[in-house]
Amino acid sequence: METTKIALVTGANKGIGKEIARQLGEAGFTVLAGSRDVQRGELAVKELVAEGLDVVGIQLEVTDAASVRAAAGRVAAEYGRLDVLVNNAAIIPAGDDAVSRIEADVLRSAFETNVLGLVGVTQAFLPLLRTAEAARIVNLSTSLASFEQVGDPESRMSTVLTLGYNASKAAVNMVTVMLANELRTTGILVNGADPGNCATDMGGWTAARTPAQGAAVAVGLATLGPDGPTGHVYAEEGRLAW
Repeated sequence: METTKIALVTGANKGIGKEIARQLGEAGFTVLAGSRDVQRGELAVKELVAEGLDVVGIQLEVTDAASVRAAAGRVAAEYGRLDVLVNNAAIIPAGDDAVSRIEADVLRSAFETNVLGLVGVTQAFLPLLRTAEAARIVNLSTSLASFEQVGDPESRMSTVLTLGYNASKAAVNMVTVMLANELRTTGILVNGADPGNCATDMGGWTAARTPAQGAAVAVGLATLGPDGPTGHVYAEEGRLAW
């Protein structure tokens, strides 16, 4: 009898995170929808459950070590393993700006959530991922973390003056590559997903790509087969982001 796979998505109460949860649910996963705000999380879960999906809300504030430990403890007690971790939760902090103007606290807040939070969550859930038969870790990235694109004066990416977000996501790419190397012999595949600029609170509601299109990149990496790649950032299935 096939066992239902368990997936945890951080920041799943809205935008791309909620769409990733939806698509994983449609693929047959039991989805643990992480949200720092319990009420917002419950609203998202209610919507997805009404669609017939197996989605469970879980309080998870990635910058709060106690919250992360509690979430990992709950998953261990109720499920005993984790098949997929999607590190989606991230911020563009208020006041994010160019190198010459950004305040230290703003830069620090970006790294607290986008890098330290992601690493903390990954460390907390890694024992449960090791328990799964063939776990997958997907870290959400962005073209704004690409040295090639941001460094090209002809690229629109070179005009986006958000050092906190760009630099923290570049660090996430390094985390992705290093973790993939560390886990290369375990069967756990680790990749980054660049969803593109999607119509969300973060991307702006006039963006051309839908949250569903952006989420599909992450879901494809979350459901890779045993011969799938590891240690790369993808913009679409089978296409490296840069």
